[in-house]
Amino acid sequence: MYKSLLRAYRKIFLCLVAGLYMSVAITAQQSLIKGKVVDSLGKPIPGVSVVLKGTTLGTITGVDGSYTISGNLPTEGILIYSFIGMKSQEKSISGQSIINVTLNEETLGLDEVVVIGYGTQEKKDITGSVALVESEELASRPNTQLGSLIQGRAAGVRVVSGSGKPSEGLSIRVRGTNSITAGSEPLYVIDGIPTTDTRSINPADVETMTVLKDASSAAIYGAQGANGVVLITTKKGKSGKTIVSLDTYTGFSEVWNTLAVLNGEQYRDLMTEMGQSTDWERYNKNTDWQNEIFQRGISQNYQLSVSGGSENTNFYISGGWVQQEGAVRSSEMDRANFKINLNHEVNDWLSLGSRISYTKYSDVDVNDNNAVNQGGVLTGVLNTPSIIGIYNEDGTFTSNPFQNWENPIASTDGSDRAYKSDRFLGNMFVKVAFLKDFSFKSNLGVDYSNGIYDYFLDPYLTSYGIAKGGIASNNTDRSSFWMIENTISYNKKINHHSLEGLLGSVAQKYLWENNYITTENFSSNGVTTTNAGSIITSAGNTKSEKTNTSFFGRLNYGFDDKYLLTANFRADASSSFGPDNRWGYFPSFSAGWRISQESFMQELSFLNDLKIRLGWGIVGNDQTSNYAFYGLAGSGANYPIGGQSMPGTYPSSIDNNNLKWEESEQTNVGIDFSMLNGRVQLTADAYLRKTKDLLLDAPLPHSTGYDNALQNIGNLENKGLEFSLNTVNIDKAIKWSSTINLSFNRNKVTNLVVESLPMGDIAGRGEAVILQEGQALGTLYGYIWGGVDPTTGNGYYIDKNGESTFSPSPEDRTIIGDANPDFFYGLNNTVDYKGLGLTVFLEGAYGNDMLNATRIDSEGMSDPKNQLATVNNRWRQPGDLTHIPKASWANTDNSRISTRFIEDASYLRIKTITLSYHIPQSLLKNIKLDQVKIYATGENLFTITDYSGFDPEVNAYGGSNTMKGIDYGTYPQTRNIIFGLNVTF
Repeated sequence: MYKSLLRAYRKIFLCLVAGLYMSVAITAQQSLIKGKVVDSLGKPIPGVSVVLKGTTLGTITGVDGSYTISGNLPTEGILIYSFIGMKSQEKSISGQSIINVTLNEETLGLDEVVVIGYGTQEKKDITGSVALVESEELASRPNTQLGSLIQGRAAGVRVVSGSGKPSEGLSIRVRGTNSITAGSEPLYVIDGIPTTDTRSINPADVETMTVLKDASSAAIYGAQGANGVVLITTKKGKSGKTIVSLDTYTGFSEVWNTLAVLNGEQYRDLMTEMGQSTDWERYNKNTDWQNEIFQRGISQNYQLSVSGGSENTNFYISGGWVQQEGAVRSSEMDRANFKINLNHEVNDWLSLGSRISYTKYSDVDVNDNNAVNQGGVLTGVLNTPSIIGIYNEDGTFTSNPFQNWENPIASTDGSDRAYKSDRFLGNMFVKVAFLKDFSFKSNLGVDYSNGIYDYFLDPYLTSYGIAKGGIASNNTDRSSFWMIENTISYNKKINHHSLEGLLGSVAQKYLWENNYITTENFSSNGVTTTNAGSIITSAGNTKSEKTNTSFFGRLNYGFDDKYLLTANFRADASSSFGPDNRWGYFPSFSAGWRISQESFMQELSFLNDLKIRLGWGIVGNDQTSNYAFYGLAGSGANYPIGGQSMPGTYPSSIDNNNLKWEESEQTNVGIDFSMLNGRVQLTADAYLRKTKDLLLDAPLPHSTGYDNALQNIGNLENKGLEFSLNTVNIDKAIKWSSTINLSFNRNKVTNLVVESLPMGDIAGRGEAVILQEGQALGTLYGYIWGGVDPTTGNGYYIDKNGESTFSPSPEDRTIIGDANPDFFYGLNNTVDYKGLGLTVFLEGAYGNDMLNATRIDSEGMSDPKNQLATVNNRWRQPGDLTHIPKASWANTDNSRISTRFIEDASYLRIKTITLSYHIPQSLLKNIKLDQVKIYATGENLFTITDYSGFDPEVNAYGGSNTMKGIDYGTYPQTRNIIFGLNVTF
């Protein structure tokens, strides 16, 4: 497949090169066209772009609206007249020398149709808080992950990657984290099918993404809408000629930051200082482990689509393949996609369609977020001394001179491992129009996936593999989902009144199944499957299912295009909750007042739209375990029977028939402002979201016989401000537009059944995060670092009484940081000039703290790990003034989790720069191409930050609700350079 695609790519590229140098003769029948452009009142419009279609030949109108085009003009051609805020027009030349044009006003964005829950709505009529990412924005940034498409594009939507792995998914938070132990990811709805897995979705197939942020817009999804809803619409064909598009790019990636570590001589001095000695003559290598592990990653992407249709039928068919080799050795991702979208209008009352996609996915993971002695690759590149090589003389991997901690290449190359999955996602629907204003739609959707993870640790190459005689694991997982959705819609307009109603029901079911087995003690490495191991160390099988039933309705009312009302209601039942509280009820109301339509505002000619929105609603969260309310049995207990200890089962959790949904009540106030024919558009929102009945595994009285149980206790609050500004700065020969968004969110636990819950053990130093009433989720926890005593070289801390101590007690731990940013933002600028395009996208966060736990291992100086070069400034003798304490073998007192390792992780990142060029149509006609764009993109090119680690945009615990702001040898974001080509036939 790769070779055939590459051959096709080369042929197209050669044709394009030839086309660039091909002169096209245009028979000149006339040399001058002139005219005047005015508005509907007859007033001249300066700055109107007048361009001969398919060429770069053109001009702009002067202050009096007049224009002149001279040169080799054809007798047959089309002139395009365009101006911001006006409807573009096309005029045929047909031998004319004078062409006058009247342009009519078109306010940008207001008549735009936006996808909302179970339908669409014009943007001007929306009363909830909704963010839209359109196809133009999606196309401006090539990407392999769906979540990256909205990163920095929507106010209130934060996209955070736990690491930079090719296989890493993205964590999306809409208006903050909304739960403690239940899920906080938004609901994704792809062409009407709800899902939580977007990793295998092809971004090239996406047309638009709409984010329902507040409860008034998301309540139509009831129990699944507490964390926001992301509606994803894929591309479809249009009637007319068939369009064939080829998109391809090749990219290179690398780790953008490396850290200085001790060289061999400095490491030997440190070990000697700590009283350790070995045969140093034996260890005389000079290995740069960062250079060995970090590599130039390569990616390639090929996407081919065919779309078109007739008056009654349209289609979109696409196929694609993307492959990535990561910037860290052995990391890989491979994905092949196929998709077909069909729509057919049988007659004026019956239509039907389908959306079908298949994905074949695989990846190879890298062990990060672990210490070097646990196989952590990123900590390994820092903590493995340079004095050892990669291999011993017998071909096995080398280890630390003092401990059997193998080098990081043993973790990347010592095992064969891969995850592979197949996924089928599709739906079929039929829509029937009946009576005059009613329609009925039935939708059947399925989502099926099957995954296999295989692992084999060679019995000869690694110390652990030798000790175990080799290890093999096989883990298979299968999931399936089906849903049946039926809706009836009513739409009526009478004079100044408009009414839209919706009633519907949904039934859906999830099924999960998992099988796993691990074996050891292999006679050779010839057979790598589990059956070749003679000892079964673990095996098992699990199955679970979950069902949901829902009924919902919506009513939209508008009067005179001024006063807008929306009401939603949904009733949900879930098998996850107890029979006493299985049903949840989720209402919402919102209103909008378009002040700009009032008569007293008509004198403000510059103002196009001014709307105030107010919304309130309740949504739920059922992202918890499938049998959450059941009392379950565990296995593995040993009971004395007949003088022998026999395995058995035991009650592992207690029944809780009162268990129910988490419930979030949200109030939103917003304003939408548009002026200068849409050249300036501002949206601002303020919100307050209160979540109660949190699902928390809380302690129980010992008299119950259980330690804890899942209960509805605790409250959480998020409140914030959001601003989004879109501007068209220049609209002449040069076109320049900007998009800016700024988001503030404050998160706080307002009620908790226990005093506090420390969590997140890191680096063997205890918990690093605390869950506590009155504090935000992601509150960092530890000791207050006082400094280094110049007499002894030991670090001292500040206790709870404000006094210094060398031996603080656990009670002296306190809040030492907050992983949540004060605000986060995105800034996108797009400039176009005669086929040249430049997009610059900046993204960042300010005020978030990070526990740089990598430094605990790399500046702790308590064991034989290599250290960062900063420890060259350590205390060595009485009187030394330094912030780095002395080295102390087998003593971690100087490297407790404390403010010493808390850093400001604020950053401003040039996320994307894309330079593109559309080859003129005049050069493409003879080779039968409609459009060709070549581009170069740079991602993560430059980062401004004070953070001293590999990267400030990571988290060792991925998308955890509570354990945030921790870097412990985490795979960093990479710098990527991409060269691409888009061709349309």
